[in-house]
Amino acid sequence: MTARMGWAAPGHLDRYRQRVFAERARLGEALTEMRGQQQRVLADLVDFNSGTEFGKRYGFDRIRDIDDFRKAVPIQDYAAHAPLIERTAAGEPNLLTADRPVVYFTSSGSTGAHKKIPITPRFMSTTFFPFYYAAWAPLIENFPDVAQRPDAVLNLKHDPLSAPPTTAGGQPHVGASQVDFGEKFGEPLSAELGTAAPWATLPVDVAPDDHLEKMYLRLRLAVQSDVRCLIGINPAMIAAVPYQLNLWWDRIVRDVRDGTLGGVPYGSPDPHRAAELEQLAAYFGVVDPAHVWPRIRALFGWTTGVASLYLPALRARFGAGVAALPAPVAASEGPVGVPLDRHGSAGSLVVSAAVYEFVDADADLAPDTQTLLPHELEVGREYHVIFSHVGGLYRYAVGDVIRVEDLVDGVPRVAYAGRANRSDAVGERLRESQVVRALRTALDATGLGISNVACRVERQTGASHYVFAVAPHTSWQDAESSRFAVLLDAALQRESADYRRARTDRRLSAPALQLLDPTAFHQDWHAAVGSGIRPTQVKDRLFRQDDLLWQRLTGTTPA
Repeated sequence: MTARMGWAAPGHLDRYRQRVFAERARLGEALTEMRGQQQRVLADLVDFNSGTEFGKRYGFDRIRDIDDFRKAVPIQDYAAHAPLIERTAAGEPNLLTADRPVVYFTSSGSTGAHKKIPITPRFMSTTFFPFYYAAWAPLIENFPDVAQRPDAVLNLKHDPLSAPPTTAGGQPHVGASQVDFGEKFGEPLSAELGTAAPWATLPVDVAPDDHLEKMYLRLRLAVQSDVRCLIGINPAMIAAVPYQLNLWWDRIVRDVRDGTLGGVPYGSPDPHRAAELEQLAAYFGVVDPAHVWPRIRALFGWTTGVASLYLPALRARFGAGVAALPAPVAASEGPVGVPLDRHGSAGSLVVSAAVYEFVDADADLAPDTQTLLPHELEVGREYHVIFSHVGGLYRYAVGDVIRVEDLVDGVPRVAYAGRANRSDAVGERLRESQVVRALRTALDATGLGISNVACRVERQTGASHYVFAVAPHTSWQDAESSRFAVLLDAALQRESADYRRARTDRRLSAPALQLLDPTAFHQDWHAAVGSGIRPTQVKDRLFRQDDLLWQRLTGTTPA
């Protein structure tokens, strides 16, 4: 069943709401017995997969509790799982899981290399779907109008493929947003909001990897609808929309007036709407989403990390009072936390989905690193995430760092804090979250705003130093820039003892600022998407040590 047919079916919305709220209720109930839930998840995954090659290698049949599990199985990243994943993808059964994968999710890590994440029916039913449905509860509960019409939601990540790439074994190897869960897993209610909109399946031919043209066509169609919500997950996609409207504005207006779609006849000419759009540009000068869709009520995507620095200014461009609701704390490999209410950044651990372990974020991960369990976490601290689930990932170091915001009934509520990779040129060992907090401190103290930011270490004779490429939201005065740099340096020293020692020992000199055009990051994002990378995978990257990518962003050759 296609998404459009599903949402059009009588009673679909009522059934969808019931499922969403029921899954949230079940996850909420699970929080009241976190330790018991974790034991049941562990018992299920070792029992179900004890006869696999991995299960036999690590003695799953002898594991009775989490201590047995930690002793038997080392902490492993994707590279450690990859040999069995590749054999599975080639068609060999019973390696990581007793269940055969139906699809493989693709995921780009910090290196940009594409992973193959095996996705099995058992994983989807026990791990994925409960958190997936529950994640939409705060949106449709508090903004019910977004579900009333198929065209009320502009779902930026929805990108179906008619001929998806496949593994050697013949299974699709695609992004999660490109999978029809109804077809593949028998879940007719799983189609997301916005996936039945007129622009969800484009009515004209466009190359599968021409992502910019697909984004243009969807925006062109959406300007003729009363959009109430944007779904992006990756906030860089939402941040690109105001830039794209202005970049493509003349073309959009012409297509609307002529009744064309990318120059191809489509529907009826709409000179009245075209005239309205032209008047917006003439009156405001810069066209914002709030002008085009004055009844937008919510944005749905990640709200932490680098995005937390530019979201205040970005939200204003979508309208006064627009809410930014956080997407789940999750990766293609599995869930970590899901917001069950309107908290602005954090979600409760999905304790019935996976077995969770944690390591202090300042520590280096090794196969035998000692881990903490959920009940041992402390509010305000940051941790590496390690999870295990029935889909075939065991003590898997996902590469993300979370921050514990608070406890609900003793269960940690966590927010994404950044990738686990560090910037460490001379022993400063800076984490992404530390730099983001330091930037926020300097921005708050100066009253300045940004559209985005990135940094790198430039190595010179003598002390190296950090260069921060900043796209200001509005122009900065020289004195403001100088004060910001001083405050940023001081904040970094407070955040990181290693950075402070590197400054004291003169291994690092004071950071420098490079102010960019306000649209520089949007242009860079478009360049990456234009090269064929799916928009969902072109994410904010704070640390950018690659010389060519830095030059593309800043227009300058690194020292």
